[in-house]
Amino acid sequence: MSIRIRRVYDPPEPGDGVRVLVDRLWPRGVSKDAAGVDEWPKALTPSTELRRWYHAGEGSYEEFTRRYEAELEAPEATELLTRLRELADKGAVTLLTAAKTPEESHAAVLARLLG
Repeated sequence: MSIRIRRVYDPPEPGDGVRVLVDRLWPRGVSKDAAGVDEWPKALTPSTELRRWYHAGEGSYEEFTRRYEAELEAPEATELLTRLRELADKGAVTLLTAAKTPEESHAAVLARLLG
């Protein structure tokens, strides 16, 4: 199983495999062609409320992680996680995010849950 996290602003690489955008909003300044996104499962992204709460600096990354994992227990999110696991079992999957620090973002939570 191969799960990577990359910034959506980085150009696609041959080893990326299936490129999955895991942000709720399309990243600014990136065309769909340049991004090379294969899938965009919005139900896997943090809710607008959680995203705003975290970006406002109101809580820690640990609390964000706990709340996000709770959101991922919703049926639609669970189905999408299963789909990504199946894709990762077949080859590389790259989670794309616009986050400046992907290692402290929802993409890192997803990668851990998928791995």
